[in-house]
Amino acid sequence: MKNKELEEFFESVNFDIEEPQTAHRDRFARKLKEAKMPGIAEKDSAKLWIGFLSIAAVLALVLLLSGNFEQGNQSHLASISPEMRQTQEFYTGVIEKELIALNAEATPETQAIIQDALQQLKKLEKRYNKLEKDLLESGNDKRVIHAMIQNFQQRIDLLSEVLIQIENIKSLNNQNYESNTI
Repeated sequence: MKNKELEEFFESVNFDIEEPQTAHRDRFARKLKEAKMPGIAEKDSAKLWIGFLSIAAVLALVLLLSGNFEQGNQSHLASISPEMRQTQEFYTGVIEKELIALNAEATPETQAIIQDALQQLKKLEKRYNKLEKDLLESGNDKRVIHAMIQNFQQRIDLLSEVLIQIENIKSLNNQNYESNTI
């Protein structure tokens, strides 16, 4: 359109520029509250609770794992040698950092994958506890020590893989949102 056509268009359109009546906002809020908008409020509330629960689960797991690792440092792997103490401290530090990163990525879209990862971590933790008992019974058998280190590596690999999958989910969501823009 040319400038003159645009001017004519805007002159012919009647824009409503009047202010709403006093107390309009209050009446609108009251009507909205009376209608209770069940779909919107329940969905928002559910998303909020899912977020809180995922954060709580990750924090509980971090505390559980760090507590178990401290016990291990006092009596098991750490008692074998200073090198094993350093190895255990390294792996526990990496696992804790990965759990914090996982916690930071918690959203309703990633909730299922995070919950699954936490369940897998619990299984690996139970297996590690059995290995600790085996270590005491075997008298520091190198095969048991190797299995314990592999358990640490499996946990780190699991957390890294989950973080990669979360990044993929986020990039897919971003692509979907970009394709839907006007």
